[in-house]
Amino acid sequence: MADYIYTMEIRLTPDQMKGVNLVQDVARAAGITLYLTGGAIRDIISGFTIRDLDFTVQGNPLKLQKDFERAGARLAGHDEDVRTLFLVLPGNVRAEIGMARTEIHEKVGKPPAIAPASIQEDLRRRDFTVNAMALSLNEGSRGLLLDPFNGVADIEAKLLRILHNYSFVEDPSRLIRATRFAARFHWPMEERTQQRYDAAKENKYIDHISRGAIGHEIGQIAHEDDPLNVIRALEREDWMKVLHPHWSSAKVDTNGLALLMKTRQQMVDLGYTVDPSAAVMHFLTARLSEKDISDLRRQIPRKDLIEAWRDIEDHAKDLAKRLTGKEAATPSRTWNLLSSARPEMILFLAVTSRNQTVAQKIKNFLTKWRQVQQRLPLPEMTELLITSQLPEYPKIARDVFMLLLDGKLRSRTETLKFLKPFAPPPPPPPPPPRRGRGPKAAAGAPTPVVAGKKGEAPKGKGKVAAAVAPPLAPVAAPVKQATAANPKSKAKPESKAKPSKAPPAKPRPKPAAKRPAKKAGPKKAKSKKR
Repeated sequence: MADYIYTMEIRLTPDQMKGVNLVQDVARAAGITLYLTGGAIRDIISGFTIRDLDFTVQGNPLKLQKDFERAGARLAGHDEDVRTLFLVLPGNVRAEIGMARTEIHEKVGKPPAIAPASIQEDLRRRDFTVNAMALSLNEGSRGLLLDPFNGVADIEAKLLRILHNYSFVEDPSRLIRATRFAARFHWPMEERTQQRYDAAKENKYIDHISRGAIGHEIGQIAHEDDPLNVIRALEREDWMKVLHPHWSSAKVDTNGLALLMKTRQQMVDLGYTVDPSAAVMHFLTARLSEKDISDLRRQIPRKDLIEAWRDIEDHAKDLAKRLTGKEAATPSRTWNLLSSARPEMILFLAVTSRNQTVAQKIKNFLTKWRQVQQRLPLPEMTELLITSQLPEYPKIARDVFMLLLDGKLRSRTETLKFLKPFAPPPPPPPPPPRRGRGPKAAAGAPTPVVAGKKGEAPKGKGKVAAAVAPPLAPVAAPVKQATAANPKSKAKPESKAKPSKAPPAKPRPKPAAKRPAKKAGPKKAKSKKR
């Protein structure tokens, strides 16, 4: 189970992963069972681009609309018939949350009878095996993959397979979807699926397609990575006439579309998240009349796509006007303006602008000015302790970048001169080593005293000399021997000894019994008798 959760986490973008967590939290708070389903699971496993997120709940998602909006999602439309919400999650992530349902088709051409169902029944009513999978996002079963029709095997085999023989009869829009998937993935249809496809096409089941299904397929083309290739594939099968009688590849601005997709990839490489769907529809319908374009817009179920497509030219003109005014008088001001603009407007304006000044500023923003960032003296800033740990670091780095853009810092020397006042003070030096007694063990031991005259201390300077003096036994023995042989000889050399600077050691009391030399003789004699 954990393998699929891990695969999901590494395949989804950070914004998509945040979107999954948002939907999961709302569903959990409402006590509704939630699954990630359909194309999202297919693309996670297959490795293709994950364009949107499809969720299925066992319940009515329309009741959660307010909860999603409070959590930060934006409503992009809804379908009352199938109880489906179309959302735009934070980070411009498109999502669709549908009710687990069954669809009973009583007659060809009539809408199906819809009823709430379990997730297993919901998977049975889907189109292809690669789309009939679900990943549990619920406590206790999180990460469990439901794959009743072995869709993972068909992904590995790169085949499109319908679930049952009446799939194209029940929903003729699957004919268009099969062609679109084959063009996107370059996957052939499985043999039985191809036979059913040809039979449905010959019997003109496509005549029974619903208007809502047509609008859904129109909207899906806008999100294709290679929309022109999909348009041509649909045109070969005569499906473009189904979507709109006047729409064909001849109505497409192919040059503008190619430049759009190239610029979009350039922005993605720079780290931008761009939704080019509105701009794609602009170029796909560039040579259609206004009436035909209005007809296409009315059929698309997602209102956010319709609004973005309708307003894209006006928003681009407004941005172009600002780029030619005082707000963009310097490179740094232009950078700030474009950094705060929507990426979709930058993309569209980069392709469509006929103003050389505007085009050049956008080109510099995407290419030349990015190289200026590499001129920041990061090693020298580190030596000055100006690092990301400083709270002021983002502002300092931004100020330096702005000055470099405007040419106010022309060399590395000038840049370092500007940075030095912002360097924090160096840390205080470590405290000096403590001077005093030696090791703790020596300090704790009692200080030995050399035997001698009362009040005398051993030679040396202070207590330290006494502490490090050699063992006393070898020194004391000759003193005793000299005393026994010639008592008078002992006093003269010791009286000449220099007094120690350290306070004299506490004299020991003179033992009366051991001091006389006469008592030492009898003891020795006694030991000889023994």
